[in-house]
Amino acid sequence: MSEELAEVVVLTGAGISAESGVPTFRGAAGLWRTYRPEDLATLDAFRRDPTLVWEWYDWRRGLIARCAPNAAHRTLAEMEQTIENFVLITQNVDGLHQRAGSRHVLELHGNLWRMRCTMEGIVVEDYRVPLPSIPPRCECGALMRPDVVWFGESLPAEVMSAAYAAVQRCRLMLVVGTSGVVYPAAALPQLAHQCGAYVVEFNVERTPLSLYADEVILGPAAVELPRWWAALISSGKFSTAS
Repeated sequence: MSEELAEVVVLTGAGISAESGVPTFRGAAGLWRTYRPEDLATLDAFRRDPTLVWEWYDWRRGLIARCAPNAAHRTLAEMEQTIENFVLITQNVDGLHQRAGSRHVLELHGNLWRMRCTMEGIVVEDYRVPLPSIPPRCECGALMRPDVVWFGESLPAEVMSAAYAAVQRCRLMLVVGTSGVVYPAAALPQLAHQCGAYVVEFNVERTPLSLYADEVILGPAAVELPRWWAALISSGKFSTAS
């Protein structure tokens, strides 16, 4: 699959995973009701107290491990198998898209199930819950950190470049369960709109991105996205991916 030839692009946010029971950072059930982000999700916090930061991430991993992909995640995996040129961009770090079967995912904010050596930069996957030692260390002896983007850090340049390229060339963009307030991700649907793509937003309520959507579908993504996809696939618009 080539991102540069993408015909359909999907951007997902915390809302799609909230329907699987993954707590969100915003709203009444947000994880940050009791934890301040500056205490847990910054490089300074990690340098100051890596054990505290890893205890929080280990707790989050434990919560997510008990969650399963929902019908919206599975629908997007099916879309990838059906649409010849399809790009999935996510702000989520929970790995539920991959568990649902998606294979080509641009992760803007990293992934909780990966960790990176602070000395050598080596990235490894680790699905153990709970982790056997906190904070975890690399074989070289250096501390490992979660392979996620913290506050004050830049999003991975290669991922962002691929995302922008896909959005600029797509004909259709779906925006699923994102608040529309986190940049630069929130700029992607705006760019798609400016480039002439048809933008469809799926959310339980209207967001700032609704202004750029040609169609706003309100309701749970696990209900509305499969329904929308079933109607679209029956039209025979997209060829089967090779």
